[in-house]
This record gives sequence, C-alpha cells and structure tokens, in this order.
Amino acid sequence: MTILVTGATGNIGSQVIEQLVNRGADVRALVRDPSKADFPAGVTVVKGDFLDVDSLRSAFDGVSTLFLLNAVVPDEFTQALIALNVARSVGIERIVYLSVIHPDVYVNVPHFAGKFGVERMIEQMGLHATILRPAYFIQNDLTIKDAITGYGVYPMPIGDKGLAMIDTRDIAEIAALELLRREQATQPLPIHRMNLVGPDILTGTDIAAIWSDVLHRPIVYGGGDTQAFEQNLKQFMPAWMAYDMRMMSERFLTDGMLPEGGDIKRLTTLLGRPLHSYRNFASESAASA
Repeated sequence: MTILVTGATGNIGSQVIEQLVNRGADVRALVRDPSKADFPAGVTVVKGDFLDVDSLRSAFDGVSTLFLLNAVVPDEFTQALIALNVARSVGIERIVYLSVIHPDVYVNVPHFAGKFGVERMIEQMGLHATILRPAYFIQNDLTIKDAITGYGVYPMPIGDKGLAMIDTRDIAEIAALELLRREQATQPLPIHRMNLVGPDILTGTDIAAIWSDVLHRPIVYGGGDTQAFEQNLKQFMPAWMAYDMRMMSERFLTDGMLPEGGDIKRLTTLLGRPLHSYRNFASESAASA
C-alpha cells in the first residue's frame, strides 16, 4: 500500500513525506525534476506534471492513498481537477486535499475560489477525502523577516479582525496522520473537513508586539494599505499573483481568519501536544538570525 505525495519538494510536501517516513509508511513522491529531489531513504521518486496526463497515470498506478497539494499558479484549478479525475479513473479512493480556510467566504480571491471549486468536485463526484483547510501559514512571514529586523516594521496588512495563523509543521503532521488514518481504514472513509488553525488569534498590532518582545526593540505594524502591498509584491512575483495576494489581504481586513468552535481542541487532541505558536516561530527566527 503506497501513499503518493504531490507538491513533494515544497515546504509542506517535504515535511509530510518526512512525517510519513518516520511512521513507517511506503511513500512515493511526485516531482517535476527528480534531480532536485532530496528525500529520506526509502522514498520512491516519480517524475510527473499535473498537466501531463500520461505521467499522472503512471505515477498514480499502484497508489492507495493520495495527498493532493497544488501550488498557487494560474491554472491551479485545472491541475487539481485533472489530478482528481485521473485518481478516480485508476481507482484511488483515499485522498487528502490541501484546501484553504474559508474558501466559501473569500469568494473573490482567485486561489481561494479555485480551491472551493475543487472541494465541490470532491463532494459532487462522491470522492472519499479529507479536506484540510489551513489558515495563513506562519512561515509565510519568513519572506518579510528583513523588513521586520531591518526596518522595524511588520508590513503584512492583516488588520484587526485577527488571523489564527498555523505553523507548517503542524499542517504537515496533521496531513500525515489523516493520510495514515485513511490508508489504514478497512473501507474508504467519507468526506471530512478540518479547519487547521493555530492556538492564537492575532492582529497586526499583536504580531508587531511579539516581534518587539523577541527582538527587544520597537517593531510597529505597517497598517492596511493593500495597494502598497500589491506594488511591493510585484517586485518579486508575477503581477497576477501580487493581485491575488492583495485580494486575500483585503479579506483579512474585512473578515479575518477565525477558527470555529472546537477547532483548536480537536487539533491538539489529534496531535497529542500543543500547537506551535507565532511566538515560538518569532523566537526561533530571531535566534537563527
């Protein structure tokens, strides 16, 4: 019985593989470029691409459980639908799909809307899947660490509604546990949705205060100028993606990313430990500077 991990060389996928290997699973990793693959011993590497259907058929052959992770790209929705259709055609009945929290609320944000469409396909096609809905990744803030440490500003326009940010280590471990739960079940399990959230609901001001404590100097919150945010992002990512991120940040300001009742307790029970906090991340980041 084999678990296939897509997005295998990325931050989440590589950690899912490590978690699975540590638990004795038979793991196959789907990668576009095998020369870039660096996985633990025993992981089978297969070359494939979501838009190359024949490569997916080959990669999916003999797989019992699928971890589906699609990167934020212009054709993310198409890629996911192709992957699910191919999985269904070869008889894969155990799936864990990495979606996003509140995709039915952030309806104007392209990559949220795409993931919600994928969720609808899973439901309408009667696929057996766990749909993981993570909030904002804490580790996203590694990309702005220089602004924090160099200019004394936390620049992410996350507003004052609050985000229940989650550590990618927690996402990966939860994903691995769900993959194994489905893999080891005697029959394919019904659809199950899980919000993946961190232990704290944090505003921009809250996060600036955490960095101030950790760095022992004042860090201020940069505020909610989403237009400036988009322009800054365009310096190092495509314009369409910068706009997508701006749309997301505007929903941060109006809606936040809040957990539902019982989410945190369910996740800590599943993990058997506390969730990683933003303060943990900030302290670790400052220590490694």
